[in-house]
Amino acid sequence: MYIYQNNNSSLRTVKQNKKAAHTGQRSEEEGFVRFPLPNRRKGEMLAIASKLNGALHIEIVCEDGVSRMGRIKGKHKKRMWVKQGDLLIVKPWDFQQEKADILYRYYPTQVNAMRRKGYIPDVLDVF
Repeated sequence: MYIYQNNNSSLRTVKQNKKAAHTGQRSEEEGFVRFPLPNRRKGEMLAIASKLNGALHIEIVCEDGVSRMGRIKGKHKKRMWVKQGDLLIVKPWDFQQEKADILYRYYPTQVNAMRRKGYIPDVLDVF
């Protein structure tokens, strides 16, 4: 097993680098985090689930202060279970700004890590 030194002057083995490249996760010393963040260029933002309406529709409060109707997309509907008060990544629709697609739900451990690092805006920091 070969050991080399990267630009942060830390020693890593080739096996560790292949595993990091395969999983898409890198160490926090390199400036990467272990949870997805909203892509602001694509219009994604953070939101909190405020009310469950049924039929995969959820009322959400976004970080811009607007209350929207969120919809769980079809490919996530059996895999993502959203509860009231969960932190979400949403993308508002282009043609109807009062509706949004729910893309990701954060787990409680991820929310705690985001709160400690200051990634959650003050509008949504109810945790």
